[in-house]
Amino acid sequence: MRPVLTPALRIAEQGGMRGVRAVPPVRRRPGAAGAASVCVVAATLAGLTTPPALHAQTGDAVGPVHLEQPDQPPGPVQPRRTSRPALVTRGGYFSTQVNVDAAGNNIVGDAANEPTIAVDPTNPNIIVIGWRQFDTISSNFREAGWAYSHDAGRTWTFPGVLENNVFRSDPVLDVDAAGTFYYCSLRGSFQCDVFRSSNGGVSWNGPYFAYGGDKQWLTVDKTGGAGAGHLYESWSRFGNNYYPNQFTRSANGGSAWLYPIQIPPLMPMWGTLDVDLEGTLYIGGFDYPYDMILARSSNARFADQTPTFEFSRGVDLGGPLVFQGAPNPGGLLGQLWLAVDRSDGPTQGNVYMLASIDPDGPDPLDVMFSRSTDRGETWSTPVRVNDDPPGTNAWQWFGTMSVAPDGRIDAVWNDTRNSGQANISELYYSYSTDGGLSWSANQSLSLPFDSYLGWPQQNKLGDYYHMISDVVGANLAWAATFNGEQDVYFLRIGDFDCNGNGSGDQEDLLSGASTDLNANGIPDECDCLGDVDHNWQVDLADLSVLLSNYGLTGGATYEDGDLDGDGDVDLADLSMLLARYGLSCP
Repeated sequence: MRPVLTPALRIAEQGGMRGVRAVPPVRRRPGAAGAASVCVVAATLAGLTTPPALHAQTGDAVGPVHLEQPDQPPGPVQPRRTSRPALVTRGGYFSTQVNVDAAGNNIVGDAANEPTIAVDPTNPNIIVIGWRQFDTISSNFREAGWAYSHDAGRTWTFPGVLENNVFRSDPVLDVDAAGTFYYCSLRGSFQCDVFRSSNGGVSWNGPYFAYGGDKQWLTVDKTGGAGAGHLYESWSRFGNNYYPNQFTRSANGGSAWLYPIQIPPLMPMWGTLDVDLEGTLYIGGFDYPYDMILARSSNARFADQTPTFEFSRGVDLGGPLVFQGAPNPGGLLGQLWLAVDRSDGPTQGNVYMLASIDPDGPDPLDVMFSRSTDRGETWSTPVRVNDDPPGTNAWQWFGTMSVAPDGRIDAVWNDTRNSGQANISELYYSYSTDGGLSWSANQSLSLPFDSYLGWPQQNKLGDYYHMISDVVGANLAWAATFNGEQDVYFLRIGDFDCNGNGSGDQEDLLSGASTDLNANGIPDECDCLGDVDHNWQVDLADLSVLLSNYGLTGGATYEDGDLDGDGDVDLADLSMLLARYGLSCP
């Protein structure tokens, strides 16, 4: 199903399938705008050997590299000020700010970036987003922020941070098949913790020590096979207390973890993980001097076996990842996204890679895509997803990919094509319904924003966005500066599918498959109609409003709200009202 009905732009695969390059070199572009240079990150971390040169593009606003360690204390506590959040809408798509107060207002003077998202597979209305929370931009001290929504992202509750005054970074969220959420967080000692939530992100248990290191990523096996519920984590070769080991697994919900092991012979970093329908684990990343790396393990799913990797090898995606580029001078221009197609169609089992990379020639950055139809053994010629004309020399950064259950591939990125300025971007989107052989015409989903605003003592907007797709559309967590400061936003791409039936809410309402008694655009079977103030609490304050909304004020019993006639107006009356009209509160 296509979430956005735009004309498809055919991008042909050239040359069919081909083998990976043995040693693809890192490309350097002499003389280009924002000329490429080599940024060497000093190896000062315990247990870390001297790193190789990292590919970097330096613009006019390059500053120091901030490692994920505390180097400033928490900023001074300021009286809280708020403002109405910016209205972020374009082409019928509306981005809702997530880091807001109880009244939905923007909190002035803070910063939130590097968002991650997870959606409950048992109830698509329950969504959790995490991010790096800076309480004030006067300090780069950051904590693990989070918010939850129980109405499919329409409204958000931001309770605060997982642990007050504890330095945390690199948030990663995922959820298991039963709806338990996991929040993986990096401490300043280059160790990771995992927190668990069994109530839709309202509260968290933990932390549970999870080894790890800088730029970790986490995935949970939701396939229902031998590895069901397993948590897999990998991290960078840098900021790594266990070097050269960079992988671990938990087979008991994150309570205990395997001592880290190596991914020989290459070391993928700055990428993501996924599993196929059989439970085979794939890890994607970048490693010098290769452009991209794929590692595969077929036995990681077996709890009684130490995982082994059949191979880790280079993959040509048309260029390397970029660190310290002009739109985001203190961070990555995006990580590598690896995803497996778990649909039941002809593309089942395909393995995909997508990233913002530095191609040959003067163009500073493109979103490139490649696929494997043989479990990562060979890869297609990489194709360019962004359709701006050659010579535009725009920055397409923070390329992000997710795959829907029906095999549709969604991609978003920040794009400077319309501004001609490295710091002025719009969010763009494209999708493919044929396994990446062709891509839809690119579509802008946001107003322009300035990525140089609101830096919290480090000149970057984080290192990544995060997106989760379903059959009808996609849920995106992203960061931008529409309030003049860094904030986290939620964007629903395509219609909502609150009941998870594979049909959009509006289609259900128009066809009569669902009703909407309170005319709020949400099918009644998904709508917690008792919670009229959207605070996820149903109380007596809601009852009188509901009685009025449904015209139930014609008799003495209805006028006083005592629907069951027991002499008391209580929650039993509200439950009776909801049951009478076939409504429920999840």
